[in-house]
Amino acid sequence: MNIIKFPVLNLTMHINNIAFSIGGVAIYWYSIFITSAIAIGMIILKKRDGLYGIKFDDIIDLAVWTIPIAIISARLYYIFFYNSGYYLKNPSEIFDIRNGGLAIYGGIIGGVITCIIFCKRRKIEILDLLDLIAPVLALGQAIGRWGNFVNVEAYGTETTLPWRMGIYELGEYIEVHPTFLYESIATFIIFILLMRIKDKRNFKGQLTCIYFIGYGFVRMIIEGLRTDSLMVGSIRISQLLSVIIFISATTLYIKKNKK
Repeated sequence: MNIIKFPVLNLTMHINNIAFSIGGVAIYWYSIFITSAIAIGMIILKKRDGLYGIKFDDIIDLAVWTIPIAIISARLYYIFFYNSGYYLKNPSEIFDIRNGGLAIYGGIIGGVITCIIFCKRRKIEILDLLDLIAPVLALGQAIGRWGNFVNVEAYGTETTLPWRMGIYELGEYIEVHPTFLYESIATFIIFILLMRIKDKRNFKGQLTCIYFIGYGFVRMIIEGLRTDSLMVGSIRISQLLSVIIFISATTLYIKKNKK
């Protein structure tokens, strides 16, 4: 049972990361949030059937490949940068994602590669497809981050700010930045923005660029506050990747918009 406090609200929550069990099999809140994000995303894409000339039937076929590949690549990214030596010694834990251990950048990389291959086979314009998916991806991140809340992970350094979150770390009570909440709010704002301009593109790939500009900037800031960053030496790998993505997407947006 996890204990989470919000002092400014005088609120204390006791949360079990297991939602319920079926036939002795534990169903974790983490998996429920991820599944819900996927389901809601598919509903939105169904309502946008035909947008940019892409049929929902193609989206269903794409999802069959993209979802599992994205989850696998998100896990591999986490394992590689977290402590690959540990998982080599404990291979059975590689497949245990019930308590977290998925890195969104790994999922995005795997998902984009899958989309590129899929588009070549179906003769679909890749930028149209990415523009169609970008808002849904942002919303999925906003929902998925609440799985980190339940697991009491992806939080930041200690703070005295009014919106601080109180948790117990190794038995010691501390008050920290709720960085999962920062990212959830930020990605939801990105989702709203993209949905508002989805029918007003100036160029193909515009929504994709805006997503990467927005998320790259947000993650670049938030990653600096987190205490569980994946590291390569003294470098926060996801923060470095965010900087590269932000600069690249901004440069591409400016060039495309001028044309």
